[in-house]
Amino acid sequence: MTPNRHNLATLPAGVELVAADQAQAPVLANLLQLYAHDFSELVDLDVGPDGRFEYPRFPLYWSEATRFPFLVKVHGQYAGFVLVSQGSLVSGDAQVWDMAEFFVMRKYRRRGIGAALAHEVWRRFPGRWEVRVRERTAVALLFWQATVKSYAGDVVVTSVDQGGAARYVFAFQSQAPCEAR
Repeated sequence: MTPNRHNLATLPAGVELVAADQAQAPVLANLLQLYAHDFSELVDLDVGPDGRFEYPRFPLYWSEATRFPFLVKVHGQYAGFVLVSQGSLVSGDAQVWDMAEFFVMRKYRRRGIGAALAHEVWRRFPGRWEVRVRERTAVALLFWQATVKSYAGDVVVTSVDQGGAARYVFAFQSQAPCEAR
């Protein structure tokens, strides 16, 4: 497979994808609440007794070597986050990269920032990828269809039932970034 044409692309001016460390966990946890709030319109999510949405795997991003948390900034302001993990939740293949969670605040959507961020993540983690999208999230499905296609071309898309939720799975290969010649 030849490297895709997007390997040399960079993030738009002012957009940063920053690896989050333990000290930034509270910031990411707060952004996760906005993400869960957005999702609660489409899936059955309720807040816990403390008034917050739960995300049980959150602490694992600072204790497991196969999980990678990122914060997104636009012109120095927090604008979202990306959680990447290694290990397929569909096939069980430990080598597959998974876009576990991906969130761009509404203020920054429809500007190409999300697609550029996804492409950057895929460049940073070359190998086989799966992006799982809930069938009920029509806008997200359109976003991921266009974003994956613009990065990898035509890809394998399957439909799976994961814990009672129908999902589409986009499977593709990310190449290591090409060096400028």
